[in-house]
Amino acid sequence: MKATLFTTATIALLSLPAFAQDMAGPDTDGDGLVTLMEAQTAYPDLSQDDFDEADANADGFLDGDELQAAMDSGLIPATEG
Repeated sequence: MKATLFTTATIALLSLPAFAQDMAGPDTDGDGLVTLMEAQTAYPDLSQDDFDEADANADGFLDGDELQAAMDSGLIPATEG
């Protein structure tokens, strides 16, 4: 049980830098969310409509999962413009 917990915790901790690195580019204020302005700074061709489509929960921000899904679908380029 302890080994499983340790392994799970280790994997989670090692995943954090990768998530932070993905968000670091467009997330200029470091709050873990990407606004339209931040997204358009990183991806100048991104339209309001594309941002809204990527914003799955319609909260006005892209979180890491939404940003990754938008990249996976080709809505947002996988590398910064």
